[in-house]
Amino acid sequence: MAGDREKELPSAEHQAPPGVDDRTVEAVGKITEALETCERARGHLYAFHQLTGSADIKLGEALSSLREAGHTELADRIETELLGRNVLPGRWTFQIVEEYDDDYWSLFRAFEREARDQLLGGRRHVFEARMKQDERTIGLPGHEATPDEGAP
Repeated sequence: MAGDREKELPSAEHQAPPGVDDRTVEAVGKITEALETCERARGHLYAFHQLTGSADIKLGEALSSLREAGHTELADRIETELLGRNVLPGRWTFQIVEEYDDDYWSLFRAFEREARDQLLGGRRHVFEARMKQDERTIGLPGHEATPDEGAP
């Protein structure tokens, strides 16, 4: 079985360069995992941005309905105090997104890439490829090491 395992290795781009120890592969894998979590947070931030904008548009539509129903004083007050209001001091959501991207997310991405470039020759997901190698069943369809391994 060990001979089979060696025949079906991950592609070279998913193997650590010679001389790279397991601790380094694991550490870079953790940095990448942390970046993936940051990417998810960024997605939620964009959802927050779009949902808040949609809420503001719907509020404007609701204010038109309030006025049509004769409630102009309340509609005027809501329009003045809430419609188009900053969600944080001096900021609409697009400004929050821009600051997150420029001040945090971009730096996070740069350091993750620097760690991969410096320690793994730029290779991505080496830790995950090792997990796949350990967990898959060699020779079983659907458990191929690479996409082309199962191709006719």
